[in-house]
Amino acid sequence: MAEKENPDAVPPGTPGAGENICRKCEGSGRIEGKECPECGGTGKVTTGIGGG
Repeated sequence: MAEKENPDAVPPGTPGAGENICRKCEGSGRIEGKECPECGGTGKVTTGIGGG
C-alpha cells in the first residue's frame, strides 16, 4: 500500500500557513537513514495554521 502525502501540507506563501515540524520524520529530515520524502530532508513542512 502506498504511503499518503501529508494531508496538512500547503504551498509556501499560502495565507494562513506557516512552517511546522514534519510529522513523518519528527523533524529529523531522515527516515531509516534516507532523506524524508515528506519534507525533502529539511525536517519542516508548510501547513495551514489557525482556525478560520
